[in-house]
Amino acid sequence: MTVSSLSVQHSSDYKNWLGDLKNKFRQTQIKAHLAVNTALLEYYWQLGSDIVARQKYTAWGGGFLEQLSRDLSSEFPDVKGFSYRNLRSIRQWYLFWQQLVANLSEADRQQAIHKLFQLPWGHNLAVISKCRNIAEALFYVTNTVQYNWSRAVLTHQIESQLYERDGKSINNFSQTLPQPQSDLAKEIIKDPYKFDFLGLGSNFNEKQLEQALIDNISKFLLELGNGFAFVGKQKLLQVGERDFYLDLLFYHTKLHCYIVIELKTGEFQPEYAGKLNFYINALDAQIKTSDDKPTIGILLCKTKDSLVVEYSLRDINKPIGVAEYQLTHELSEEFRKSLPSVEELQAGLFGECL
Repeated sequence: MTVSSLSVQHSSDYKNWLGDLKNKFRQTQIKAHLAVNTALLEYYWQLGSDIVARQKYTAWGGGFLEQLSRDLSSEFPDVKGFSYRNLRSIRQWYLFWQQLVANLSEADRQQAIHKLFQLPWGHNLAVISKCRNIAEALFYVTNTVQYNWSRAVLTHQIESQLYERDGKSINNFSQTLPQPQSDLAKEIIKDPYKFDFLGLGSNFNEKQLEQALIDNISKFLLELGNGFAFVGKQKLLQVGERDFYLDLLFYHTKLHCYIVIELKTGEFQPEYAGKLNFYINALDAQIKTSDDKPTIGILLCKTKDSLVVEYSLRDINKPIGVAEYQLTHELSEEFRKSLPSVEELQAGLFGECL
């Protein structure tokens, strides 16, 4: 290696330029992949439309798809997408979404189809095979596009019934937060939360529950949802001559506020809301800055009486949401393998996506 090449190799300008070139090439690769995926799905959409139309208006018989599969597979032997099973899926996919786009304006129709075409084919199949209606399917399509879920994560979210749980907590956000912060806060809290990854027995205390969640922090963050950043556990707050400890403290990168989570192993009690209200007041006084939005509290209980919760929150002046958690069902092996390791989280590979 010559002296000149060594000097180039160690030049900061060269390193910066090289890094920029690498990033641009990666972006080009991603764009090329997305373009190929979009073109494939456009073809599938037209193919699905043709299949439906020809089955309706021709008398080709019940073996039509089998024959089509044989002919296309013979011409393109390396293409798996022309199997009889996949042709049936293409037809099903087209018919499923036709229910939605048939009643939309042309602009809305194009926008809806564009979302579908941003998802890989495997994601599309997961949605139509597991969702019961258009509204539910559109919810998962929109969130997958927005948060770039892998197929394993998408499948887990569907199987954990995120659509039914999302934004369903009992809260006082409308009374304690300004718009649009109150609506955004409602969307980030589920009910119930599903902690099926903990493996706890029937008898456990709050410390054990807290530690189990920390030990499974990547799965916990996934269940909490996009935007949660873990700050710490048992955060000390000194008020007067006494010490108080918050169970779990997070910062929400989209709401730009601290979120305190308190864990209870039994049924919700009215005094829990008052204590969490006190914690939020202390945190706002000692930690929150002028750049932060109002702190939000979340109470996670094993069970709750909804009317008791509503009465308890009625005169609370700080934003609090109350939800249950469940410790049921095991995660699939595919989903387990898709989760980041503790080392990856510590390396900061996921950043704000957590």
